[in-house]
Amino acid sequence: MTSDTHAAPCRTLGSPAIPAQLGTGRHADPGGLVRFNAAPADAAELLLLGCCGSRRWAERVAAHRPYPTLDALLAAADEAGYDLSGPDLDEALAHETSALPHPDAPPAARTALGAALAAYEASFGHAFVISLDGIPAGERLDQVLAGIRSRLGNEREEERVVAADELRQLARSRLTRAVAAR
Repeated sequence: MTSDTHAAPCRTLGSPAIPAQLGTGRHADPGGLVRFNAAPADAAELLLLGCCGSRRWAERVAAHRPYPTLDALLAAADEAGYDLSGPDLDEALAHETSALPHPDAPPAARTALGAALAAYEASFGHAFVISLDGIPAGERLDQVLAGIRSRLGNEREEERVVAADELRQLARSRLTRAVAAR
């Protein structure tokens, strides 16, 4: 994600995020949810913007606090994600960064991914987003390359639907981790 208020570094395939994530362990520290619920609105929105780059999404999720459980928070995040307008989705996608292969990846893999990402971004005008929950680290590069190849054949509107779904999945994972880390 890149913006003045919540920049995030480019991600690598060998690191825990791609713009995907670690596992979505549902056993977040309940204290993290308590702290999230009690945080000032601007702090909660900033945390949420790190999960999804739509200001409207972040404001909506923050406004409905307190959440009794992590599942309730994730359900609200999903609902807000489904309600994103076209401009809201554009804003969220504009804050995403494309995955970069781990520096230790073979040069051919780095070249293939770079070319595939460039083709995707040229076709659709935003970073490629994909959720890799449950995908072992050693299989992520292949999964990303296969995902890009299959999605490059999508029509523009079809790909917006797919990207929006992937973005919701990413937001859920990021939110789970962010609340657990509080």
